[in-house]
Amino acid sequence: MTPETPREQNAVVEAGSRVTDKISEAASTAKDTVVDFGRSVAAKADENRGVAARGLQTAASTLHHQADTLPVGGTVTEMAHSAADTLTSTADYVRGRDVSGMMADIERTVKNNPGPSLLCAAAIGFLIGRTLSGGD
Repeated sequence: MTPETPREQNAVVEAGSRVTDKISEAASTAKDTVVDFGRSVAAKADENRGVAARGLQTAASTLHHQADTLPVGGTVTEMAHSAADTLTSTADYVRGRDVSGMMADIERTVKNNPGPSLLCAAAIGFLIGRTLSGGD
């Protein structure tokens, strides 16, 4: 059934326009909410960078100390020191970059290495899935 009179046609057009306006307003509000949430998460992550860097540095120091006391020595000790050095480098990186800088680095790495990035993402997804499912 189509509207018969111009008045009915105008009413339908106006109703459609109001619905479109409401949908646009809701979409805009949702977008603003998501943007605000993203900013809040980034700010919280920036606040916790120092804590994370200190934790990494502490782990590196502990690993260096423990590597020196390993009875096996040789290659195992070298590997432990190498891992500790990597933790120190990671702590320095976390200390020296804000969240947006880290995200830019990740984006650049993914663009330059799409295959390995997909494999890493799949592995991380698998581990998260296993963790959330309780390892069943």
